[in-house]
Amino acid sequence: VQLQASGGGLVQAGGSLRLSCAASGRTFSSYAMGWFRQAPAKEREFVAIISWSGSSLTYADSVKGRFTISRDNAKNTVFLQMNSLKPEDTAEYYCAAGAYGSDPGRYIYWGQGTQVTVSS
Repeated sequence: VQLQASGGGLVQAGGSLRLSCAASGRTFSSYAMGWFRQAPAKEREFVAIISWSGSSLTYADSVKGRFTISRDNAKNTVFLQMNSLKPEDTAEYYCAAGAYGSDPGRYIYWGQGTQVTVSS
């Protein structure tokens, strides 16, 4: 599975962005998908994950109520709708495919990252 993330950019605090992650490969629907982020000098952290069917969702406490993860298995794409963005959301965002869970080590395929910058 190859993953291509897009949709990042520069936005003012309170604004919104929608990230997309397009996957190649027929086995996309077999994997849980996750969004993770990494800010400069910080470790990669879990943001949101979705099960292969979309029936299970988990969010980091820091983004609950603001971010929504979804997937379209027919289009091999996973999305992250980010609303009410805060400067502390600034980071490189990565999508990943693997086993359901918040530990990055459970994910075996990673996209290249897309930068999100939120200005105050």
